Amino acid sequence: MFEKTAVNGWLCWGALYLLAAGVSLTSETRLLCPQPCRCNTVLLEVNCSDHQLITVPESLPKDTKLLNLTHNKIKTLVQQQFKTLTQLLHLDLSDNDVVMIEFKAFLGLQNLINLNLARNHLKIIPIGAFAGLPKLKSLDISSNEVLVFLDFTFRDLPTLQFLTAVDNDVVFISHQAFTGLTNLQELHLDGCNLSAVPTEALTQLRGLRRLSFQRASLATLPNYSFQHLEHLKELVLSDCPWLETLSGKSLFGLNLTSLTIRHCNLSAVPYIPMHHLVYLVFLDLSFNPITYIHKSQLGDLLRLQELHLVGGLLLRIEIGAFRGLSYLRLLNVTRNLLTTLEMGVFQSVDTLRTLGLDNNPFKCDCRLLWLVQKRPNLDFGGNLPTCTTSVHLQGLNFLDLEDDELSGLLTCRPPRILNRKRQEMRVDQGHTVVFYCAAEGDPAPSVTWLNPKLKPVSPTGRIWALSNGSLEIRFAQPQDSGMYLCLASNAAGNTSLPVNLYVRAFPKSSRNPSSLKGWFVPPGVNGNQKLPFDFKTLLVAATIGFLSFFSSVSVCFIFMFLWSKSKGQIKHTATIAYVPRSAMSGGSGDQQTSRFTMKLI
Repeated sequence: MFEKTAVNGWLCWGALYLLAAGVSLTSETRLLCPQPCRCNTVLLEVNCSDHQLITVPESLPKDTKLLNLTHNKIKTLVQQQFKTLTQLLHLDLSDNDVVMIEFKAFLGLQNLINLNLARNHLKIIPIGAFAGLPKLKSLDISSNEVLVFLDFTFRDLPTLQFLTAVDNDVVFISHQAFTGLTNLQELHLDGCNLSAVPTEALTQLRGLRRLSFQRASLATLPNYSFQHLEHLKELVLSDCPWLETLSGKSLFGLNLTSLTIRHCNLSAVPYIPMHHLVYLVFLDLSFNPITYIHKSQLGDLLRLQELHLVGGLLLRIEIGAFRGLSYLRLLNVTRNLLTTLEMGVFQSVDTLRTLGLDNNPFKCDCRLLWLVQKRPNLDFGGNLPTCTTSVHLQGLNFLDLEDDELSGLLTCRPPRILNRKRQEMRVDQGHTVVFYCAAEGDPAPSVTWLNPKLKPVSPTGRIWALSNGSLEIRFAQPQDSGMYLCLASNAAGNTSLPVNLYVRAFPKSSRNPSSLKGWFVPPGVNGNQKLPFDFKTLLVAATIGFLSFFSSVSVCFIFMFLWSKSKGQIKHTATIAYVPRSAMSGGSGDQQTSRFTMKLI
């Protein structure tokens, strides 16, 4: 009994002691927490936000891990402002009026990991402002008024991994601005006033893995824009309304797995710049005025799994457009102008898992029957495609109908060539020939011409297929002779029409010997004939030449004689030697001029 009473007494005294100690610790902590801040001793957090502070409070607890100074009126961060907070990990100075960061303002924060300076009024960041932050991993300077990143601005941040500098007024980034950021993983330069990619500055970031470059004033992407960024995996170029073209080697040197070019002004898929991106998995070209995806142009993107082209002007995806893309599992082409999507565009429909097709003016016919067969294995994103150009199915989600109904509704009519009258042309060499081939069907058939070697005729050149289905052969040559084949085809089948051409060559006797080494020969003059020799004409020409020469020599002699006499140095002895013109040589027409030799002694 006595022992039990003693134990109870000791417990009471222990409880009182702990209570007193707690009160004492709480009071001590409250004394260390500066007004008007709020302190959390468990999280070691000091919260001084929303108190109109114009300076950083003094006497902050030295063991603080998190310091929140957001939504105040702080304008300047003075030198060694936080030197006592050696344990600080997170510092938030966003939404203040900071216009100046003095040299070594953060000196002493050797354990700081995150620094947030977003939504302030910084116009320039002086060199050395970030000195003393050897462990900083994340820096946010978004929504300031920074105009220029000077050389070596970030050189004191060797461990920085994430740099966010969106919505600044940056017009120039010095070539050495990013020097020292050897471990940077992500860089966000969205919403700046840059009109060109800062290629030279980016070459310092050889370890960069993600680059976001949105809302920029880019008009084009020149060659080698991202050279030396061989570790870059994700590139985002969005909301650049003046970006119309990508140069052929603009993405050269990159090994991307994700490429996003949204809300730009590309009128065609950039096949050439992308062809070497064999590791690309994700491609987003949404909200560009792209009208066609051509066949066999994306085959180099062997590992592509997702293709997004939402909100474009797509009229057609050609058969074989995704040939070679064996891993494609998601295609999103919603909000375009597609009237159909044939199974032949894919390498294999068995790999498809998600297909976005809504908000397209589909013409529901036999070309979409494959969707009915694959619909149990496809995710349409909750929005099924509808028929807008088929009268009997207009507005219906045709995939909701039963299979037996669809088999009678999704039909096609095979092509038919309208005029099957035999066409045979016999023309002389050099004439122009036109063969006609018009076809009808549902859907409208495509018309292809095959030459006598059964190869497709090009839409350009001397022999070319016209857009109306006709075949034109200009300046026909004998080697053009043979049978040409008009092939009309659609999803329901094909039909053909042969035509024949015979070109008669010029007879050898009637061919015009039009040139002698490139010179024009008048009609009636054969290239092997010799020109006639006209002696009278040659004699007249020689006489005129002699008289002109003799007159010139006489004038010179008289002038020299008079000049000598006027000087009083008359030469009393003069010798004149005359060498007559040589005789005609062999009737060849060559002649030598007469010659005078005059000496004054």
